[in-house]
Amino acid sequence: MKGSSGDYLKHLNEEQKFAVTHTEGPMLILAGAGSGKTRTITYKIAYLIDQGICRAERILAVTFTNKAAEEMRSRVEALLTHLAAAPLVCTFHSFCVRVLRQHADLIGYRRDFTICDREDQKRVLKIVYQELNLRDSNLSLHKACATISWAKNKNWSPKVYRKESGSSEKEEISRIYGAYQRFLKRSNAVDFDDLLLLTGRLLKKHRDVRERYGEWYQYFLVDEYQDTNRPQYDLIKNLTCVHQNISVVGDEDQSIYGFRGADIGNILRFETDFATATIVKLEQNYRSNQNILDAATGLVSNNVHRKGKVLWTQKPTGEPLELFAAPDARAEAYFVSQKIYQHLQEGEKGLAVLYRTNFQSRQFEEFLRRFDIPYNLIGGVSFYHRKEIKDALAYLRVAVNPDDNVSLMRIINEPPRGIGRVTMDRLQQMARDERTTLWGALCKGLEENVFPARTHLALERFFKLIRRSQEFIELPLHLSLDKTLEASGYVEVLRREDSEGSHNRILNLKELVTVAKEQAVQGYTLQEFIDQAALRSEADDYDQSAAVRLMTLHNAKGLEFPIVFLVGCEEGLFPHSRSLSEEDLEEERRLCYVGLTRAQKRIYLTYSRRRRFFGREGSETNSPSRFLKEIPKHLVRDCSSPLASPQFVQPNVRFGETVYRRRGQSRFSGKTYDSVESVRGFLQELSQKRAVSHRRFVSGAEILHQKLGYGRILHVQDTGNDLKITVKFPGIGIKKFLQSYARLKLV
Repeated sequence: MKGSSGDYLKHLNEEQKFAVTHTEGPMLILAGAGSGKTRTITYKIAYLIDQGICRAERILAVTFTNKAAEEMRSRVEALLTHLAAAPLVCTFHSFCVRVLRQHADLIGYRRDFTICDREDQKRVLKIVYQELNLRDSNLSLHKACATISWAKNKNWSPKVYRKESGSSEKEEISRIYGAYQRFLKRSNAVDFDDLLLLTGRLLKKHRDVRERYGEWYQYFLVDEYQDTNRPQYDLIKNLTCVHQNISVVGDEDQSIYGFRGADIGNILRFETDFATATIVKLEQNYRSNQNILDAATGLVSNNVHRKGKVLWTQKPTGEPLELFAAPDARAEAYFVSQKIYQHLQEGEKGLAVLYRTNFQSRQFEEFLRRFDIPYNLIGGVSFYHRKEIKDALAYLRVAVNPDDNVSLMRIINEPPRGIGRVTMDRLQQMARDERTTLWGALCKGLEENVFPARTHLALERFFKLIRRSQEFIELPLHLSLDKTLEASGYVEVLRREDSEGSHNRILNLKELVTVAKEQAVQGYTLQEFIDQAALRSEADDYDQSAAVRLMTLHNAKGLEFPIVFLVGCEEGLFPHSRSLSEEDLEEERRLCYVGLTRAQKRIYLTYSRRRRFFGREGSETNSPSRFLKEIPKHLVRDCSSPLASPQFVQPNVRFGETVYRRRGQSRFSGKTYDSVESVRGFLQELSQKRAVSHRRFVSGAEILHQKLGYGRILHVQDTGNDLKITVKFPGIGIKKFLQSYARLKLV
């Protein structure tokens, strides 16, 4: 309803309101951490529609994750309940898929191209290594994959990479990169980076297409602009070729993805790229207390490459940041777990342990389990990256596009059907000789009867399976998936295996069919369903319900927590030993800034004087991170006492005063644990107590789950640190739990 904007504009501060209501020309919204950038960008979309300035369908807003895009869409819909049409709010990659599905033929691809994820890329690289006779290469698949992605993010072709790169391996990588691209092209496949590059190439080469999109989208909004790379920048420039009504929201102090190709220069140069740009700074923070903001600002002000902001809040000053120096990594993990236990007892939820690299999580996981504290580890295998899910989607991909070499290689012998490595090598050689795809080589080989009888029969069965799967494409989405899985024999093999793992995989496949059915109701086509699955990222599976989360600092971007434990603050670890150039060091400092500004109430900073790397104890004492010294001293309270020996833990706080048993058991009081041996004794005591409780969970016992209700235990497995319990719930099915997390009650 035009003119109703006053109802929601009153919820904005003056800077946010200006950013929302200033609608003509380019605008850079410098939004500090926790300053309400998502609110500002969604209100601006709503304002454009509500005031009749632009029709909803002619607004394009892009961000980096499906989760962020969905949140933005839902906020706009909540503000404007009368929407007849919706603005396009999506990720960069999904927008590119949308464009390429319409115009890929203009740049030499078919419109039914396949999207490869990182695992698929490594499968392709294995073949490329064979083609180039690089089986003995010292260059790992992981490094080759990462380097190719880095080159693409700089918009470098294989030739340009060979010319521009300073790498000692540039000749070899350039050859691999070129062969990799040729293989993808033969397969009518693209990787995530290609989605951006090919769309940019399309818009650059075809003026009519560029002007069509540029004319249609009158307003263009970009979230997290500091994270854009060169191909995304080129895409933005092309899409604003007609209208200059572009608003970008970002924070140069939170640019932390340079290793992936993100270019902080895109946000620093915005006024140069768009000469008439208006600059707005959002500096009022709604997340953290002032001590946290002052600490973060004091830290990041040591960077040179920034525009500068001073964050402030109307919240109380808050507690000082607490610093704990541990003698070793186990003592550090013990301190953090004990503090978490204390805060959980006080009713806090949503605590986070943030670290620089994934290997650091192990010690914290161990101690949290021993304290019986449930946690959620961010960075595990997400639903859409599980093997059985990727296998099922690969069957659909091949049914849609048999020339998809990557997917065909995945499923041709999955489940096993007698098509081994020798047969695959021969098919690949035939494909190279005939300049065709693996499917083309398979069809030609069957037609000319070039394979031994046994191999011929196995390949013929696979050929008929794919032809039959293609008949299912016209069925409703979930039926197409269900019948394809049935025809493949995949589920039947899992049933025959009859193991704990196979039952889990069957349940996951059933869940995928359920997802397909839900999307079928929403009108998704088979190709859209496949694309949606391919574009899912780890961030889209984030669980907000867990009491404690463990994650890397990079994964914490965009999140917030009442209490944050920033651990491992040591030179060589954070900042990382490989990030000591001026440019890299500034990004590490921005990463620390991101960690600090995740916290709402309190921050604990910890470091370990000694830490094991690759199973060996460091020979020298670790130095505290330089970032700790850059935080203003008056904002930090040291809760460590001088340590005469690295073998002892003697913090100012008395561990025993804040360590509790389970509810209903007595409290430890009056005890302190001032040595590693006494800590071990405490942990052994906890372990023995839990072992007694473990004996009560046996097959056949009836239990009560707080959400799923009553069930019966089918199987109990002791993993050493915990019990893995399989339970059958009437009307729900079989579920598996770790006993210390699930809090199952015996009936």
